[in-house]
Amino acid sequence: TPEEAMDQLKAEGYTRVAIASFDVIPGMEYNYKAAVYNEYKDQFKKLTLGMPAMYWMGQEEQEDHVAEFVEALKAQLPATNKNQAVLLMAHGTPDPANAYYAVIQDRIEYAGLKNVHLFTVEGFPRLEHLIPQLKIHGINEVTLVPMMMVAGDHALNDMAGDEPDSYKSVLLKEGFKVNTYLKGLGENPAIQQLYVDRANEAWNALQQEMKEEPKEEVKHEMPRNMNHEMKK
Repeated sequence: TPEEAMDQLKAEGYTRVAIASFDVIPGMEYNYKAAVYNEYKDQFKKLTLGMPAMYWMGQEEQEDHVAEFVEALKAQLPATNKNQAVLLMAHGTPDPANAYYAVIQDRIEYAGLKNVHLFTVEGFPRLEHLIPQLKIHGINEVTLVPMMMVAGDHALNDMAGDEPDSYKSVLLKEGFKVNTYLKGLGENPAIQQLYVDRANEAWNALQQEMKEEPKEEVKHEMPRNMNHEMKK
């Protein structure tokens, strides 16, 4: 667990630690990491927490992480004609951060991506909210794409499985031709770079703080290849 990792680092004498996040949006899992950060920040000389792939939205002259994410996502999306659509399957969350999915859809449209729609497994919107709109616009063929770090259980079973309640089966029953794309975000080099950037931001914040402190002997330095991965 993150707590076990923090306790181990502290026991080994580390005093400055950068935490990298592999979350897509700042939902419940990221809030958990933030809670761990707040619990341990006073137990180290310096502790920094990196952002998920998407955090800022371009407001107040901040970067637009959502637009950056959509640009990176484009590399793995198939081309479509007027009768074809790409359906992005996101996880969804009961957290208010579910609103990020509306912002992602907005940036998809702003980027000029035609017939690309997002739905969630556990949030809003759901697939049933999209189907009527697809029919209204004459869509007869769709490609299901997981918008998740790995193409795991949700992608293999909920999305592309042969069970009658899988998204593929539901769409087939509704009369659509269905294609599936079984690669997670983590296999996209452009998405990989986004996470490298977020990790570097956390590391750079740690280094900046050290430069501003009076010089002192440091018992341990955080190795650059530290890789305490955390669940989504």
